[in-house]
Amino acid sequence: MEKNKDLPTPHPFMANSAEASFNEMLKVANVTDIDELFEQIPKDHVFKGDWNFDPQIPSEAALYKHLTRILRKNSSAEENLNFLGAGCWQHYVPAICDEMVTRTEFLTPVWGTPSSDHGRNQVWFEFQSQIGELVGMEFVGLPLYSFGTAGGHAIRMAARINKRSKVLVQSSIDPERLAVFKTYCGYPELDGYLEIVMVDIDAKTGRINLDDLKAKISKDVSSLYFDNPNYLGVIESEAKEIAKIAHDAGAEVIIGVDPISLGVLPSPSEYGADIVVGTTQPMGVHMNAGGGVGGFIATRDDEKYAHEYPTLQVSLTGTSEPGEMAFGLTLFEQSSYGSREHGKDWTGNSVYLWTVANATYMSLLGPNGFAEIGKTILQRSHYAAKKLAEIPGISVTWPSGFFKEFVVNFDGTKKKVSEINKSLLSKKIFGGKDLSGDFPHLGQSALYCVTEIHTLEDLDSLVSAIKEVTK
Repeated sequence: MEKNKDLPTPHPFMANSAEASFNEMLKVANVTDIDELFEQIPKDHVFKGDWNFDPQIPSEAALYKHLTRILRKNSSAEENLNFLGAGCWQHYVPAICDEMVTRTEFLTPVWGTPSSDHGRNQVWFEFQSQIGELVGMEFVGLPLYSFGTAGGHAIRMAARINKRSKVLVQSSIDPERLAVFKTYCGYPELDGYLEIVMVDIDAKTGRINLDDLKAKISKDVSSLYFDNPNYLGVIESEAKEIAKIAHDAGAEVIIGVDPISLGVLPSPSEYGADIVVGTTQPMGVHMNAGGGVGGFIATRDDEKYAHEYPTLQVSLTGTSEPGEMAFGLTLFEQSSYGSREHGKDWTGNSVYLWTVANATYMSLLGPNGFAEIGKTILQRSHYAAKKLAEIPGISVTWPSGFFKEFVVNFDGTKKKVSEINKSLLSKKIFGGKDLSGDFPHLGQSALYCVTEIHTLEDLDSLVSAIKEVTK
């Protein structure tokens, strides 16, 4: 093979960038040019210009300096007063959670080999047991990438169970989560397509409109999905009636939950959930962008649900030695790990390390701790809402019946949320999530989040700052 003179100098961190390695990979792939690997891409989709990339950075010291210079541009929730939530929330992460996830027996083992199990299976089993107790279900899988992926898998699980092709979703859902659902439901041109139909919310209460639900439920609806509390913070107080309407039509009921709320709200199993999904991020996982923060699926211990899980489960069983117990992976063969593309969906990126943080967090709090943190969030978020509603030109859209997050309307100030948030940022405050793009019918509104990290002093500082920037 002719020597390729256009190859760059091998990168010190990338052994396969060496010319000999590059040519060997071409040989193994049975091509003479790398472009042959991408010949299926239409010519008009191929970029013809020059890439404006910086020169490669050959030294680790220079790379470190380059990256830290970029990262210094960030403005974090640690150095600012943060009232953003909307799917990723700032809760306190106990130091022991960080300590546990960095222990080498959890951080470094290859998960799939028996020799790497240094307490890993026990943590996974305890994580599943704790989630099950929290949501009132008996069968829980290992975590998925996110809340959205958990919900997407649950929707497909329900469709496989009852062979129906339509799913009802509350219109107050997180737009990002809805986008993930749409990906999982596919497109009409493809096999297995599931149609998503949105159910209106009542403008006066922020809850699901029961009349609209009754009008849209039918015998071809596979499942009804709703969050409780919903994306806008409102608690679905009529959840039991909502579930009954779906069940009467033979549909599965999928309920998404914020686990932190379950210290003060009933578990979904108490008001009719068949499948429970949610996020694990509030329980010992730091906020991060670009990485999975954890989601879960839980059901009753029923074969019809168990055989539709895309995830792995860890079971506890006896051995040939009396009194000895052992862990084993259950239903491995139906997962994408066991059957690859023939598995029950593709489980995607692994976030199994977060089970260590989650299990540690849940064991620290216990039932009383969940109740205490839930009451604290309720009290502080309602205090903040009451104080903000007293400011001229500002109203809280649904001033009661919410948990952790609430919608603040600024129409009376004649200012846009984007302008207000920009002014707040100059005071080192992250204002609420601007809803005017995703929910234009709410006007100039923002979704504010208050958790246990906010002191009364923090809340009073927010009120004072908003008074000043809305004058």
